[in-house]
Amino acid sequence: MNTVYLDNSATTKVDDEVLKVMLPYFSQNYGNASSIYSIGRENRKAIEDAREKVAKILNCNSNEVYFTAGGSESDNTAIKGIAYANKNKGNHIITSKIEHPAVLETCKKLEKDGFEVSYISVDENGILNLEELKDSIRPTTILISVMFANNEIGTIQPIKEIGEIAKEKGIYFHTDAVQAVGNIKIDVEKLNIDSLSLSAHKFYGPKGIGALYVRKNVPFVKFIDGGHQERNKRAGTENVAGIVGLGKAIELAYKDLDEHNEKIKKLRDYYVEQVEKRIPYIKVNGDRNKRLPGNSNISFRFIEGESLLLNLDLKGICASSGSACTSGSLDPSHVLLAIGLPHEIAHGSLRVSIGKYNTKEEIDYVVDSLVEIVERLRNMSPLWEEFIENGGNN
Repeated sequence: MNTVYLDNSATTKVDDEVLKVMLPYFSQNYGNASSIYSIGRENRKAIEDAREKVAKILNCNSNEVYFTAGGSESDNTAIKGIAYANKNKGNHIITSKIEHPAVLETCKKLEKDGFEVSYISVDENGILNLEELKDSIRPTTILISVMFANNEIGTIQPIKEIGEIAKEKGIYFHTDAVQAVGNIKIDVEKLNIDSLSLSAHKFYGPKGIGALYVRKNVPFVKFIDGGHQERNKRAGTENVAGIVGLGKAIELAYKDLDEHNEKIKKLRDYYVEQVEKRIPYIKVNGDRNKRLPGNSNISFRFIEGESLLLNLDLKGICASSGSACTSGSLDPSHVLLAIGLPHEIAHGSLRVSIGKYNTKEEIDYVVDSLVEIVERLRNMSPLWEEFIENGGNN
């Protein structure tokens, strides 16, 4: 068995069609898009064509789309930008406890600058508590930022309801949709979204390129000074190849979205079914239905997630114990702790994220490998030994 890649929430393989349209912009069409000569103008047109493709998918105007270096920059720019631009109206921000670090760390930075942040709890499935959200709103609340779909447990939030609450109260609403774009149909008008972050490498596009949607007339402060690119909101020579790749990737992602989702959901459900059938003492994390089609997060009791990952890697299997941005930490996932898992169970979690290139044969190989690895690791665990000695009760 060759490498089995099941970490598509961390990043995806660049689609061949995407790579094909990008290649000329590294060599032949190398002009600076801000230049007035022909190869510059041609690249400017390529950028605007990509912007139109993003706008079409989100159902917004192209002049509301700004290209960035990725999801983290988009989140930082949206949250800090809207907060600083509206600090004369208030200093209160609302977010959730299970956001990506790009949002949580940004909010912590704003707290040091005098802003106040409310962190809303979630239920055992990772769904935001809407009543707590409503109760947290103050006269000084200027922004609500809640992720569309969670990067670890795949839970999809009640975005439409959050958008309605924000609109009714006159509060700006930003959503980190990095995991959602490419997997879910998103209409920013119907969902009352004022700002949205996305990143190309989550839907078979290149790394290092993302986009930020900000509704017209929503004031936000720029955070990269210099030239006047991106309508004077994001200085720096444009990454033309990356932008073209993003445009093609988002176009392809939504071309056959329903068919694509049906395929990977079927594989995901098969994987979960087989693991539940063949491995005892596990817990499936996240909502069973309101989740991304390819996402599975399962905790295996009595073992460490890091040991599980290393043993899977020896068999050529790539998976994750949580967010790629926090996997270097020895602390348990803040998301799993927020949904109520104790530390010892949260430590044994495995995130599998299935993509369009995965097959049933790969899933069978992974499940067979997990059965073997989990049994071996448990037999080495004093916690497992104690559990068995107590008759399988604790």
